Amino acid sequence: MAEQAHAEEASHKSETLMEKIADKLHVGGGDGSSSSSDSEADERPRPSAPPAPAPTPAVSEVTTASFADSASAAAADAKAKMFRLFGREQPIHKVLGGGKPADVFMWRNKNISAGVLGGATAIWILFELLGYHLLAFLCHGLIFSLGVLFLWSNASSFINKSPPRIPEVIIPEDLVVNVALSTRHEINRAFANLREIALGRDIKKFLIVIAGLWLLSILGSCCNFLTLVYIVFVVLHTVPVLYEKYEDQIDSYGEKGWVEVKKQYSVFDAKVLSKVPRGPLKDKKN
Repeated sequence: MAEQAHAEEASHKSETLMEKIADKLHVGGGDGSSSSSDSEADERPRPSAPPAPAPTPAVSEVTTASFADSASAAAADAKAKMFRLFGREQPIHKVLGGGKPADVFMWRNKNISAGVLGGATAIWILFELLGYHLLAFLCHGLIFSLGVLFLWSNASSFINKSPPRIPEVIIPEDLVVNVALSTRHEINRAFANLREIALGRDIKKFLIVIAGLWLLSILGSCCNFLTLVYIVFVVLHTVPVLYEKYEDQIDSYGEKGWVEVKKQYSVFDAKVLSKVPRGPLKDKKN
């Protein structure tokens, strides 16, 4: 009996020992799984924070921008509605035709404009002050040019130099035709305007033409044709560039003068022109 009891006690101790070992193994396995799950949780990408919203412009900035835009638009409208001399709606550069001639008159290239004006001044001094004649000037210039080229061509073989390269000048037919057509159109338009004025259908245009011809006659009695052309040339090189520089001031004075001219013309029209019999009216189209 004692041996049997001893054997049972030994088996019970072995069972309790195995249970303790199993419990320890179970606890250790649980810790490993929890640590692996924690490491996996650490390795997972964390959601990034949402981007910060863009700062909205302040109400004052928006108001300032809209006010600036409206002010610039109002200034542009006011400038467009401003009185301009002769009722022009384009810049003075466009009025002069644009392109290279307008660039010369507006001094876009100062060297070219100064050269052209200096050449015109030299021609005026040569013909007007020195009394040189145009035909004599052309003949002497051709004699000098042809003599120099002739001597150079014959002497080139003796001085071991190449003969002069004289370009072949050919006037294209299209250019001549276009110039002739443009001239013809302008002359016909001038004749049509003179006919309308002579028929007495436009008294205002009649007075303007008479005044212009009278001024030209006064200038013609004071100076000859060459001097008149030179004066016009100098005016074209000075007045447009000055007008472009002081455009607003000149237009303001021009507006005041134009209002006064219209007042005087209305008085003259009521007292004189309204009593003048006019020519027949234009035929109405059926």
